[in-house]
Amino acid sequence: MDCVFCKIVKGEIPSKKVYEDEKVLAIYDIHPRAKTHILFLPKEHIASAMEINEQNSQVIAHIFECIPKVAEQLGLQNGFRIVNNCGKHGFQTVMHIHFHVMGGQQLKEEMG
Repeated sequence: MDCVFCKIVKGEIPSKKVYEDEKVLAIYDIHPRAKTHILFLPKEHIASAMEINEQNSQVIAHIFECIPKVAEQLGLQNGFRIVNNCGKHGFQTVMHIHFHVMGGQQLKEEMG
């Protein structure tokens, strides 16, 4: 498999880690769109939200349990945005599900 996020999870590609446990890795986005821009990804390869099922949904739930803890540590108490791009029309560029957490500033209302 030639998945860039799987390679990051395995340590084959360096990243700036924010959080890690047995199921999840959170890293700084290399092309930030906000003052604070973190990517949360499962260590298990799940291509997109279209592949979430009974067997892997617990890792997605775990990501959403980790996000507020990390957000608090990063000083995002005033709020943040969580974004998941799904599929070609949703502009998903890496086919490994991940969640963008952006904050640290007043974000614009529009998403584009």
